[in-house]
Amino acid sequence: MDKSIGKLTVYFDDPFWVGVFERIEDEKLSVCKITFGAEPKDYEILEFVLKYYSQLKFSPAVDVTVRKETTNPKRIQREARKQTAEYGIGTKSQQALQLQREEHKLMRKTISKEKREAEKQRRYDLKQQKRKEKHRGR
Repeated sequence: MDKSIGKLTVYFDDPFWVGVFERIEDEKLSVCKITFGAEPKDYEILEFVLKYYSQLKFSPAVDVTVRKETTNPKRIQREARKQTAEYGIGTKSQQALQLQREEHKLMRKTISKEKREAEKQRRYDLKQQKRKEKHRGR
């Protein structure tokens, strides 16, 4: 089943406007959070999606069950009204964002540890070089 579903939710998260892209492919949910700043206009959002969608960094995929599409127009209207009344993002999306944050945290930790070790080694080498220079004449 090669079906993709995409959804963008824009909401006000004091003090900024935030957009959450949800992408469902092969029953896997990936999420990306974007901070807009000032309230974006519809044409600005469309322009942003067209220009930068390919550059967005989505979270790792989380399993999700995709319901079959309903055809009843009244039900679709109710669901649309409910979605516009909702405030924020769903729990699956929050889980996906949390996974993405944890991945970035681990990457930052490993990079900073490597930098620390490299600096420590550089200082040690410098210290050894100074010792050798002091004892050069003996």
